[in-house]
Amino acid sequence: MSPASPGSARPPADRRFGQHHLVDAGTLSAILALAAVKPGDVVLEVGAAGGLLTRPVADRAGAVHAFEVDARFAPALQALAVERPSVHVHIADALKADLGSLQPRPTTMVANLAYNIAIPLIVRSLDELPGIGSWSVMVQKELADRLFAKPRTKAYSSVSVLVQLCCELTARRAVPRTVFSPQPRVDSSFVVFRRRCDAPSAEQYRAVQRLVRAAFQQRRKMMVNSLTGVAPAGADPGDGLTSERIAAALTSIGASTTARAEELTPPQFVQLAGALGWL
Repeated sequence: MSPASPGSARPPADRRFGQHHLVDAGTLSAILALAAVKPGDVVLEVGAAGGLLTRPVADRAGAVHAFEVDARFAPALQALAVERPSVHVHIADALKADLGSLQPRPTTMVANLAYNIAIPLIVRSLDELPGIGSWSVMVQKELADRLFAKPRTKAYSSVSVLVQLCCELTARRAVPRTVFSPQPRVDSSFVVFRRRCDAPSAEQYRAVQRLVRAAFQQRRKMMVNSLTGVAPAGADPGDGLTSERIAAALTSIGASTTARAEELTPPQFVQLAGALGWL
């Protein structure tokens, strides 16, 4: 979702970019309070639009990287950057950009995320931006439910595991659809989570990520079936897992050989990757 100042002239929302402009000042104040941006923070904002969120964040942060894919907003953002040199404007698709090369390096994400990019952007930032220690993001309520869902629930998914491996939830605020223009068909949530001090290393995370994605790709299947043939990144396809090896690894971590992906906790996925020799 892209914010825009209430009553200001702005380009109409473009459905290609999933734009729903925030138009409620009270909601803006609330999410700024929850984000708790500090003077030393370097903020990554994706979906800056006209700069409604960018401006107050820049007042609080050391620097802001403001990404916006819609070039119609470029003049407003570039004018803001002239006014506030700490704002670095990127008229680009954040999912295609080399986020790891940003200088100064981002330390936190504060953003109203379009529904169609929220999951890939969050997961990518967990992996590729180890300097980010906290996320304060507006997302679809259903996605917020998935981020910190518990095992054996309908909402529990690969993104639940991947986020919880690295992060813990610190705050959540319900956001009704009525505070956006045009109104989306669903409600939203503003969620704040921070990187865990015991988060796996980048190498471990990537290995577990491959395992998790393969397991949940066929979540109704037992893992001895869904993981059969899967090989770690860079390995020869002939080195894919066998059902016997998967069953032995599941047994070694105390899980049933008939377990499905939704039954394992995030730490158990790390244990499973280790038992399979992937770490």
